[in-house]
Amino acid sequence: MRRVVVICSLLALLLPVTAWASGIDLTNFGGSINITTNGIVSSRSLLKSFDGITSKSPNGAVGSVYFSTGVFQGSSFWSSGTFSNVGSSFLITSKWGIPGGGPKGTIFSGTFLAPITWTLDSFNGHEGYVFTLSGMIGGMDWKNDYVTGTTSQTIQLYKNQWYRDESGEILLGKTNLNTPEPGTLGLLGTGLVAVAGMLRRKLIRT
Repeated sequence: MRRVVVICSLLALLLPVTAWASGIDLTNFGGSINITTNGIVSSRSLLKSFDGITSKSPNGAVGSVYFSTGVFQGSSFWSSGTFSNVGSSFLITSKWGIPGGGPKGTIFSGTFLAPITWTLDSFNGHEGYVFTLSGMIGGMDWKNDYVTGTTSQTIQLYKNQWYRDESGEILLGKTNLNTPEPGTLGLLGTGLVAVAGMLRRKLIRT
């Protein structure tokens, strides 16, 4: 019986971990970015998919993505390094609502949680540089729940081009937000704790 009590208690402790789903996947592309040693600021990038819901129009979107970073921490942002997360932001919105019953308004509003990795992937003299910006994010979702996640943004950056220096565009962005399951798992955890307590009292009496 004591073993049953221990197992129930362990299951109750593990439930907060298992109560998080695999998360919601989002993709975005387009929108320009401006980069200096003070950080990156992106303009509106098109949110193309949300949790499997995809824009049906080639040039359409189900929302928008915006982000900014803190200062660059390295010798030159034309090579790999990191950007500070201090003063950063990450925002995902849907102006008209996601088709099929998805959220409308702010989907996620938060910041980067740690220094942001800036990796040089390739360089082509004609097309410029390709970098990957990646990091952990945390903030409030449309349900007013605090969630965390990850984002990876593939960015094409141009140098010494006639239109503007230190500018570029987002080729592809992938973001995953961890989302808590409905309260049923929490209720199950509470039930397991109660069962463990009842079994323990029964053992003490015997």
